[in-house]
Amino acid sequence: MSVRITVKNATKRYGEITIIPDLSIDIRNGELFTLLGPSGCGKTTLLRMIAGFNSIEGGDFLFNDKRVNDLEPGKRNIGMVFQNYAIFPNMSVRKNVEFGLKQKSAGKEEIRTETDKFLKLVHVDQYADRMPDKLSGGQQQRVALARALVIKPDVLLMDEPLSNLDAKLRVEMRTVIKDIQKDVGITTIYVTHDQEEAMAISDRIAVMKEGVIRHCGTPQSIYQRPTDVFVATFIGKSNLLNAKLSIENGRCQIVYNNSYRVDTPFIREEEMKNRDIIISARPEELLVNLEHDGENLGGIEAVIKDSVFLGYNTHYFVRLETGEEAEIVQESKIDSIIAPGTKVKLTLNMEKINVFDKETGLSLMTGISHSLDLPGEVRGGLEVQ
Repeated sequence: MSVRITVKNATKRYGEITIIPDLSIDIRNGELFTLLGPSGCGKTTLLRMIAGFNSIEGGDFLFNDKRVNDLEPGKRNIGMVFQNYAIFPNMSVRKNVEFGLKQKSAGKEEIRTETDKFLKLVHVDQYADRMPDKLSGGQQQRVALARALVIKPDVLLMDEPLSNLDAKLRVEMRTVIKDIQKDVGITTIYVTHDQEEAMAISDRIAVMKEGVIRHCGTPQSIYQRPTDVFVATFIGKSNLLNAKLSIENGRCQIVYNNSYRVDTPFIREEEMKNRDIIISARPEELLVNLEHDGENLGGIEAVIKDSVFLGYNTHYFVRLETGEEAEIVQESKIDSIIAPGTKVKLTLNMEKINVFDKETGLSLMTGISHSLDLPGEVRGGLEVQ
């Protein structure tokens, strides 16, 4: 009831327009794998190629070792959950869940037993006799999930399943989906443009742009060590600062505006050379120090432009000495908020910031591979080792 999915050199074209140029990926048996990216990046196109709904102009799609390129969707043994639920409005909850089993000519006892099992699994058994229009959006999505799982598919495909729900329901349903996926143990491919949603539910994430996987890895690795500037800015908020990498007398330093120099031990040895760089510092990775009379604090000179108090945290918007602007998040203090116009010094949390080559946009950090041939994982993209 679960398979490994291998995609080799997939190509998708619409006329003369290439949507996916050359994509390879290995999705592990039983994992929840998310395709994440902006609208038009090719994630839903790839999902539909796996499902058999889109033609394949090149490459191989395998479930375990079985090539499925030429198999009709109905013979691929997949379950699908769509953005618009796609449950039958003229059937009760129970009959919606029974539908797939009846199509497979299952016996009456099996239909009853399996339907009851999955209604309970998604916690809608108390609504079994209701019609869909009497259910909330979250309840309807649970029914759609039960209907997809009851036929015991080898693969579960989910295309933006939570985008029609309100914020509170989305948070609730992503927990439901993650828990049920782990309980059932089915290989699941999940498509979303919502970064937080992807981070919350996924075993691994493939970040896509223009039909190319830019980074494939765990949520933690993608957030903490993005492989390029696009991933750094797409996943969460990042301040991008222009600086230089300086190698002098064996010391590797980041130099900002010739006024702030700091050693960095996290640059790969082969990348240690004088060059222009981009520093990616998330709002929590820029540290604020107030300038006090008589003290000569090291750091990047900045002026507070504005602040937003959000309870536990306060967000500061600052203009740096170069004219660049940045957002900073720090824990709120009990006594005061730094006033607009206040001069401060900023330092970098060197363990967490990321450094990219300015010309290529690729990471220079240790622990990152830019190989385009990573056996068993991803080709045509990047993955943290």
